[in-house]
Amino acid sequence: MPTFDVVSELDTQEVRNAVDQANREATTRFDFKGTGALIEIGDQELTLSASTEDRLAALYSVLQDKFVRRGISLKALDPGRVEEAAKGTARQRVGLRAGISAEVGRQINKLVKDLGLKGVSSSVQGDQVRVTGKQRDDLQTVIGHLREADLVVPLQFTNFRD
Repeated sequence: MPTFDVVSELDTQEVRNAVDQANREATTRFDFKGTGALIEIGDQELTLSASTEDRLAALYSVLQDKFVRRGISLKALDPGRVEEAAKGTARQRVGLRAGISAEVGRQINKLVKDLGLKGVSSSVQGDQVRVTGKQRDDLQTVIGHLREADLVVPLQFTNFRD
């Protein structure tokens, strides 16, 4: 029976490369000179800091641009609120979303069931969802609909077996 897994993963090396490129651009761009604009990488979050909120917004825009160029979905970014930091600077924490939560898993199950394809079922298995069907074409239809669905996490489709 054909199956595939729906997962939400981040390539940490690509995230690191995107952050490095954004930091490099922030140090060389004229509008960032003297603003102390910097992006730091944590476990599951990024910390953006700059001298003003305007420069912070521009730095976030540069980060988004680098994510898109590296092929990382912007849904992986979960921006927090802008905080005041030491000496009048601004700071923002941006969470990195990875993994499928139980709630998102239920949404995916509901989307698969709403398609009404005969012989297609799905089940949540930890932080992934396994979709099983009788025909390969039905599974490809499910993948197409899940790509179009507006979920809060980026989805990848792995382990397709015939």
